[in-house]
Amino acid sequence: MTHEGGVWVTLPTYNEAENIDRMLDALMEVFAHADIDGHVLVVDDRSPDGTGDIADRHAAENPRIHVLHRTTKQGIGPAYRAGFRYALDAGAQLIVEMDCDFSHDPRVLPTLIEAAEDADLVLGSRYVAGGGTRKWGWTRRAISRSGCLYAKTILNVPINDLTGGFKCFRRDVLEAIPLDQVHAAGYGFQIEMTYRALMLGFRVIEVPIIFTDREYGESKMSGTIVLEAATLVPRLRWRLRHARKQRPVAA
Repeated sequence: MTHEGGVWVTLPTYNEAENIDRMLDALMEVFAHADIDGHVLVVDDRSPDGTGDIADRHAAENPRIHVLHRTTKQGIGPAYRAGFRYALDAGAQLIVEMDCDFSHDPRVLPTLIEAAEDADLVLGSRYVAGGGTRKWGWTRRAISRSGCLYAKTILNVPINDLTGGFKCFRRDVLEAIPLDQVHAAGYGFQIEMTYRALMLGFRVIEVPIIFTDREYGESKMSGTIVLEAATLVPRLRWRLRHARKQRPVAA
C-alpha cells in the first residue's frame, strides 16, 4: 500500500518514555508490512522523563523518524498544529494523528489510509458498529459517550465520535483549515477540526476502532479539558455558521 507523497503520522508526546520505544518500533513494522511510504513525527513538549531524547535516538538511526521539540507543555491542540505544519512543509499527502500510549492500535493504520482513498478525513470511531472501548470504567465511558452526543446534537452533524484522536487527513483539508484560528488546547481541538472540515464541504467518514486504555504512563484527561470542550461547542457552531452566512456570493 504505497501512497504518492507519503504518509506522516504525528505523535504528540509528554512523558511517554514507557511507550515511545514500542510505538516507534510498531509503526515501522506496520509501514514495512503494509508497504506504506510512511514517516513518523514525534512532537514532544519538553517531557521531563526524557521522551524527546529517546525519540532523538530513533531519529538518528532511522530517516523515517523525525522529532519536533517544543519548549513547553501547551496541550495536544498546539502540538498537533505544529506537527501538521511540519508535515505539510515536508510534502505529506496524508497526515495521521494518533496517541502514543497504544490506546490507538498501530495495526489499524492501513485501514484509515485505505479509507482515505474515498474520503477527505477519516475518523477512527468508537461509536459506530464494530467500534468500542476496553478497560474503561463506567464514569469515563459515560463522559465520553455523552460528550460526543452533546457535540453531535449542538453542531447538528452526522458524526458519532467527535472527540476521538485517531484520524487521517488528506493534505487539502489541512491546507483549507486556517490552523492559526484553531485555538482549542485539549480535546475540543478534535471536535473543532472535524467540524471545520465538514463546514468546508469535505467528505468525512468514520471507520470502527477499539480504543484500549493505556497500560503505562498517566492519562492527560482532566476536568479542565472536559470543560473547555463543553464550552467550545456552542461557540463553535455560532462562529463558523455565522461566518459562512457572511461570505460574499461569487458573481
